[in-house]
Amino acid sequence: MQSYLDFLNQSYFFPPQGFQVLEDELYFHGVNLMELIETYKTPLRFTYLPVISAKIQDARVYFGQAMEKLDYKGEYLYCYCTKSSHFKHILVEVLKNNVQLETSSAFDLPMIASLYRSGHLTKDIMVVCNGFKDYEYKQYIVDMIHDGFTNIIPVLDNREEFNFYHSELEEPCNLGIRLATEEPPNSSFYTSRLGLKADEILDFYTTRIAEHPYFKVSLLHFFVHTGIQDSPFFWSELRKFVNLYCKFRKINPHLKLLDIGGGLPFRNSLEFEYDYAYVIEEIVRTIKEICAEHEVPEPNIVTEFGSFTVAESSCTLFRVLGRKQQNDREKWFMIDGSIISMLPDVWALNRRFMCLPINNWEAGYERIYVGGMTCDSDDYYNHEANVDAIYMPKSRKVQYVGFFHTGAYQEVLSGVGGLHHCLMPDPKHVLFSLNEDGSRSIRVLHEEQNSKQVMKILGYKM
Repeated sequence: MQSYLDFLNQSYFFPPQGFQVLEDELYFHGVNLMELIETYKTPLRFTYLPVISAKIQDARVYFGQAMEKLDYKGEYLYCYCTKSSHFKHILVEVLKNNVQLETSSAFDLPMIASLYRSGHLTKDIMVVCNGFKDYEYKQYIVDMIHDGFTNIIPVLDNREEFNFYHSELEEPCNLGIRLATEEPPNSSFYTSRLGLKADEILDFYTTRIAEHPYFKVSLLHFFVHTGIQDSPFFWSELRKFVNLYCKFRKINPHLKLLDIGGGLPFRNSLEFEYDYAYVIEEIVRTIKEICAEHEVPEPNIVTEFGSFTVAESSCTLFRVLGRKQQNDREKWFMIDGSIISMLPDVWALNRRFMCLPINNWEAGYERIYVGGMTCDSDDYYNHEANVDAIYMPKSRKVQYVGFFHTGAYQEVLSGVGGLHHCLMPDPKHVLFSLNEDGSRSIRVLHEEQNSKQVMKILGYKM
């Protein structure tokens, strides 16, 4: 019978970047995952931090090459979208690359202040403060500006937000304004709940901000829910946005930053195809051409990449505890964890990740379903992003499986250290990083949650 490895080699361009199969075992960025499992057991989260820096540099290369080719006069600024993963080990790795930050909630600001105190950033870092802001979020923004952070840019989500800064600040402050974009044709509503309508922005600026002694609007922001896709919808929204920028720039010489919200996709299947260089070059070309038509200077381009930055750095590993065949067609791998608890995007949003075996690559293969340990009927994984099936080695040996590129959102949505469905414990989390001399180091970020910790949260005495 054809081996599982041969099956993948014939079906896909395998292995993708970052993966390797040696002596019947899977390696992830050079790390032998079977050795990792033997040392730390499963279920296990694993993060390889150098991937984060590599992704940031990839984006800079794509934009840099496009700007050089097209003789684009503006600069490129990479913002990391903190909501994808707020953990300190992630931010420390991100900040090694001299990036800017984009925030979405009140607690982001004390996090940034803490990173400043520990020497990971300086007070001139650009912080784009997005989202609908409650009192606490706005007050943190004001406090940070008063504390000497010179490049905090609150992005106005509505007219009323400006009133707070007007009453609380008496020193120079750059502002952004968010455009309320249209939603995709299949959306439940037509216009984003966030931002100002296009026909309000210029009037609002002219009547409230243009002559203000302290405030300048330096940034115009938009966000496309689908992310940056090579689709008619994205290109249409981008062109409308750049045209608005040009009209705004003619009456506001301080406007120099064009913030393209909505991230680049990451690899979520073996058949993933996305021409990053082409799409980014077309973005730069579109902006340049429209600015030339309007005879306005080309803006500095700002992007907010979250999932693209961190997703491909992590994987989640499980042991197959049992095999079940419930009828003549459906075979199950029952794993020692929960899809709902540990990979919540699968259950909530039908997101897909790459699911690969860790061992037994020379065995035959069969179609299977992956079942979690909870009693919930939705705790399963049954197809990849590109095919309505999952294939795994057909073997009687102990089997381990991994879900790959799970570094964005999954831990935050799961709630590290808290309660989970059916009281499933948090898995152990292991980090790999590079030292200054290029050597690798490994540490346990946190151990697997135990019953005493869970009982304490529930109010029980042990």
